[in-house]
Amino acid sequence: MMNSQDLETAVREKMHLVVLILNDSGYGMIQWKQHAMGFDAFGLEFGNPNFVTYAESYGAKGYRAESVSHLKELLTHALDTPDVHVIEVAVDYSENERVLTKGLKSKTCTC
Repeated sequence: MMNSQDLETAVREKMHLVVLILNDSGYGMIQWKQHAMGFDAFGLEFGNPNFVTYAESYGAKGYRAESVSHLKELLTHALDTPDVHVIEVAVDYSENERVLTKGLKSKTCTC
């Protein structure tokens, strides 16, 4: 959302551009990192617009990936079709805790 006005420029300039929006309804990566450091979460969750409609309001093509295989299809289409494409992908950082925080911590030498 910080640079979405660039979509207007890309559409106006008739660029072939593919934008992936990793939607976690907030600043999930920051929240995960703060949690790992023992900080409380504050002001990191918020609502978003409908990104498909939002992309279309700029004249871009908007898509929402419903699965990993659907994302692959959307990316193939977007990369092969000249236009400005915005693909929204829902993300969940809960696996980061298990894989990156706990998993890597168990492999770290503290000697």
